Amino acid sequence: MPRVAPRLTANARRLRNAATAEERALWPRLRHLSPRFTRQLPVGSYILDFACRSIKLAVELDGRQHLDAVGYDDTRTLFLEGLGWRVLRYWNSDVRDNADGVAEAIMAAVEHMTGPTHPQPLPSREGL
Repeated sequence: MPRVAPRLTANARRLRNAATAEERALWPRLRHLSPRFTRQLPVGSYILDFACRSIKLAVELDGRQHLDAVGYDDTRTLFLEGLGWRVLRYWNSDVRDNADGVAEAIMAAVEHMTGPTHPQPLPSREGL
């Protein structure tokens, strides 16, 4: 993977330090998940709000500015999907109104992408 431009790294760091209220509300619900999530990850010339590198899952929180940026968002999503990423988008209002529900939807997507923990769980030890 090519080295990330220093300008992009600095911008990602700035975004991490100046997180939106919605990002601050969602991060405590994602930070301890396995596989692990990170915030403000540079991929190509874009910075993902939240990302799980191991399964290539990107979570984007969209505010009002995205109403006018539909073409930009579509281009960004196509670029990421071309690299094998799956992109989930949620409106900031969804996170404000139901952060737990958004986190549960993300966890369900992670579970769907990773599959069950074991194809044949051990039998119960009842009756022994």
